[in-house]
This record gives sequence, structure tokens and C-alpha cells, in this order.
Amino acid sequence: MSILVAVADSKEGRHALSVAAEEAQQLRTDLVVVNLTLSPLDVSALPVDLPHEVVDRVGSDDSDPVEAVLDALEERPGVTRMVIGLRRRSPIGKAVLGSVSQRLLLESPVPVLAVKADR
Repeated sequence: MSILVAVADSKEGRHALSVAAEEAQQLRTDLVVVNLTLSPLDVSALPVDLPHEVVDRVGSDDSDPVEAVLDALEERPGVTRMVIGLRRRSPIGKAVLGSVSQRLLLESPVPVLAVKADR
């Protein structure tokens, strides 16, 4: 059993990483961190005793981050839960389809814990 977290370069991504680390510690399992930033991800805030693996997204800026997450899930059949960060969206923004979070919620083969960062 593992927990996977999709981490974007945002406060929502950092919050999702923090929540996923707490979940992994509570469940006494390891953490798979999918880095969606295309640059090195700082995981120094993770507890030192938490087993984790960082999966870097490769490709160009226009490569699909959702596919990177779904590929990581497919390659790790032991993942039983995914954590993602959500942005606060306006009523108009909620009507717009195609966001990474929305696609992950709809396409994930495992349960998704969606968290919002404090304002």
C-alpha cells in the first residue's frame, strides 16, 4: 500500500505534499511524490523517517501532467490513494473544464483526497 501525491509548483501543491505525508505516516506506508514542476522538487520538509520516492515529470512544458500522474499510478499497482491540491475557484472558474485537478478526480483509478490550502 502506498499513497501518491501530485505536486505542482504552488501553495496548493505544497499543502497536498504536507497532507499526503501526514496520511502516509498515519497509515504507516510509503509516499510516491509525482513532481509536476519540471524542476527539482524540495522534499526536505518531509519527515526523515518517511519512506518516499520522487517521480519527476519529464518532457517539455506542454507535456500532459495528468498523463504523468496516471502513468505513475499504472507503474505502481500498490498505490491505494492519491492526494491532490485544489485551488479556490470562482463560480465561473468551476464551469471551465479541463483543469488538472478535475481530470485527476475523474480519471483516477484509485480514491482521491482533494485538499485546499488555507487562504
